Amino acid sequence: MNIQHYLKYKTRYEVLLWTLFIVWQMTANIYVAVIDTESANVHVWEPVLWESSSTLMFAVLVPLLLWFDNRVPLSIAALKRGLPLHLLFTLPFAALHVLGMVAIREVGYWWMGSDYSFGDWGREFLYEYTKDFRTYFYLLGILYLYRLILFRIQGEASVPATSEDEVPDSNPVAVKQHLLVKKLGKEFLVKIQDIEWLEACGNYVNLHVAGRTYPYRGTMKSLQAQLDEQQFLRVHRSFMVNYNQIQSIQPLESGDASLQLLSGQELPFSRRYRADFKQVG
Repeated sequence: MNIQHYLKYKTRYEVLLWTLFIVWQMTANIYVAVIDTESANVHVWEPVLWESSSTLMFAVLVPLLLWFDNRVPLSIAALKRGLPLHLLFTLPFAALHVLGMVAIREVGYWWMGSDYSFGDWGREFLYEYTKDFRTYFYLLGILYLYRLILFRIQGEASVPATSEDEVPDSNPVAVKQHLLVKKLGKEFLVKIQDIEWLEACGNYVNLHVAGRTYPYRGTMKSLQAQLDEQQFLRVHRSFMVNYNQIQSIQPLESGDASLQLLSGQELPFSRRYRADFKQVG
């Protein structure tokens, strides 16, 4: 599969991959649970309900996990801040999982004409939390491994370490002219002037160049400081645009606007950044 095709429909493919992973996990867990309870005095539908309710709740919570990781990424630079917050977040994550899981089981047992008892909530929640704690970081590990593989295939951008890529010393601000992209063991330079727009994505900034996307490890603010402020303008909390790539601006009733780029891409234009834009224009 062509990587650009995958990136074009990235969200759809990721939903499919998560779905296949959840189904595989649920099938494997149900099989093991049924085998383990063969000699016990339980109906076959009970272990099926136990494992399916637990796995389905994890599926429901995956978007929440992705949202939180996007807000608090576990990058090396922000590990001291990010790790404690993730450890703390495992508590509401586990609580939502247990509450939803028990609710599904209650309905399932009622449907089958029986009663479900979760037991002592304090003791049982502690037991479930120890499992959910491991599952939380297991899911995060899968997420970060997926990103690592994707970025190796897609190509990851970084700022060249050499000083030769900077403007002359007469310019008080050292502005980079190229970014280094590493892709499958190869390295090449991308002209910064060719970047059409930039999009913040967690602890990465996606650089869009001629239909291709290269992730840059860092924040929008740190990257913006190394770009020409007369060429690259912040138009939104999550977007920055190459001024030369703007085709038109469509004002909206809310006071914000919509930017149309030469490539056909539309970007949101927040009113809080209009003043900086007018100064350049």
